[in-house]
Amino acid sequence: MQWSLILLFLMGQCCFIDCQLYEFHYIKEAKTWTEAQQYCREKHTDLVTVTNMKDMKRLINMSDGDIKEAWIGLSNQTHGTRTWYWSLPGLEFNESETKWKEGEPNDQGNEGPENCVIVDEHIKWIDIHCKTPYNFLCYNETNTTHKYHLIKELKSWLEAQNYCREKHTDLISGMKQLQDEEMKKLMNYGSIQVYFGLFRDTWRWSDGSSFSFRHWNLQFNNERINSGQCVMTVFNDGGRWRNKNCDERKPFICYDDKSILIKQKMNWEDALYYCRDYHHDLVTITNMDDQRWIQEKVKNASTPFVWLGLRYTCTLDLWFWVSDEVVSYQNWASDEPMDDCDMSGAMETGGDHQWRKKNDTETFNFFCSKN
Repeated sequence: MQWSLILLFLMGQCCFIDCQLYEFHYIKEAKTWTEAQQYCREKHTDLVTVTNMKDMKRLINMSDGDIKEAWIGLSNQTHGTRTWYWSLPGLEFNESETKWKEGEPNDQGNEGPENCVIVDEHIKWIDIHCKTPYNFLCYNETNTTHKYHLIKELKSWLEAQNYCREKHTDLISGMKQLQDEEMKKLMNYGSIQVYFGLFRDTWRWSDGSSFSFRHWNLQFNNERINSGQCVMTVFNDGGRWRNKNCDERKPFICYDDKSILIKQKMNWEDALYYCRDYHHDLVTITNMDDQRWIQEKVKNASTPFVWLGLRYTCTLDLWFWVSDEVVSYQNWASDEPMDDCDMSGAMETGGDHQWRKKNDTETFNFFCSKN
């Protein structure tokens, strides 16, 4: 690679340190949920989508003391159609990778719909009413010695989720965690049935994204408290969510998406120039939250991969982000080839959305960061 091109790639127009791929806006004017949605779509991107607890803390920290509650972009417009989700944000539920016990899910509880799941000692799944108390399994992202914890306290599913998020990371979620040998050892001492992080509901985000994060008031128990079909966050209740009648008038929160998927097919260098000419730069991913945000949007791409702002230079023998960010967070697929000249980074549009080293002459869709 010529030194002039290296300098061009390293001269990102702005560093993304402490930046976000999306930003929030509090609107103090009271509107119905539908009016708020229309306002956000006209002046921003949409009513806010909350992807994880970090987002929730951002909202709480930004909240005005005068605002006690505000609409968010979650509503129940599905006419009863339920979808399975994992509690841990960023994991996608795959119907072909289930471990249901024979005859399950049967949704035949005496107390209403069975929207939560327990696992037995054989790692088989049984659907259950969410307010039924059980022991449960937590996952710890930061402790590499003991990732999984069997909590011998009887709680509803929502109470168990709250416990795991406060004291660990989340309820055990995803097939990889459920099939881990350490987790299986916790289940290997006789008959036991415990909650893990699988649930289903009818709630959907206004922008069409499938993020599974929920932050309900603990009285919710995964079923509606009342007939309200729209959701607000209540700041004097730790930001927890409650469903309300959509015609009530409340302040609301919009968000601006700072990334955009370009569905044109270009090689990496042309994609870089396009982003810098019409937006800001090829997108930078510096943490798992950025990864989850982009991998949700990447599902709409028309190519098997999308270019990122990630480039390898033979001259300096390193990978770098064109925005000048250090490549600290990484999500490379395990079977990638050795680094070579003329390689750039692309994300899979399916599967686990891992990063791939692709020849930069190949043509893919790409993600730009906005000004």
